[in-house]
Amino acid sequence: MKEMKTAYLSSAYLAPVEYYTKLLAYDKVFVEQHDHYIKQTYRNRCTIAGPGGELALSIPTVKPDTLKCPMKDIRISDHGNWRHLHWNAIESAYNSTPFFEYYKDDFRPFYEKKYEFLVDFNEEICRLVCELIDIHPDMERTSEYKIEFTPEEVDFREVIHPKKDFRTTDTEFVPQPYYQVFESKLGFLPNLSIIDLLFNMGPESLLVLGESKR
Repeated sequence: MKEMKTAYLSSAYLAPVEYYTKLLAYDKVFVEQHDHYIKQTYRNRCTIAGPGGELALSIPTVKPDTLKCPMKDIRISDHGNWRHLHWNAIESAYNSTPFFEYYKDDFRPFYEKKYEFLVDFNEEICRLVCELIDIHPDMERTSEYKIEFTPEEVDFREVIHPKKDFRTTDTEFVPQPYYQVFESKLGFLPNLSIIDLLFNMGPESLLVLGESKR
């Protein structure tokens, strides 16, 4: 009987392609909610491709009362009209992609409804993406912060990170090039937010994810 492979991931806002390869490759996925919240990570930001290159979108959060606030307690701030700005940025980046029209009504409600907690927002948008790509990960949130792992468990919580180079930190991930709207101008940009793959490739996103995991 083959061993169940388990991955540990941080919560993430429209996570990069690398993150979704784990949802496809592992039998079980735990999404961490007991880690200390750290800014400038995928927990509250994603990277899309605009006509001028990579563009990071960050969800503002309410400053926690304590320095070491667990992710599960982090609240989304209404500061700076971010929902409107994010949706506008996504629309202007992707409205000429082959599948934006097809999927936009699935995503728009996330930028109209107010969510209190960042983990809830991230989880719901992740479930939507999984549904659209047709992957069915066995996912649940952690019940405690785990430090020791068995050989069948892999900790990606701090591996998948906007400031880390996946080429050196994650040998399991080999991004497969796919069609991108601005590719002729910018070249292929690997490991952007999953929506870049989805809006450009639609149902073929699943094939690209499958080919991107070693």
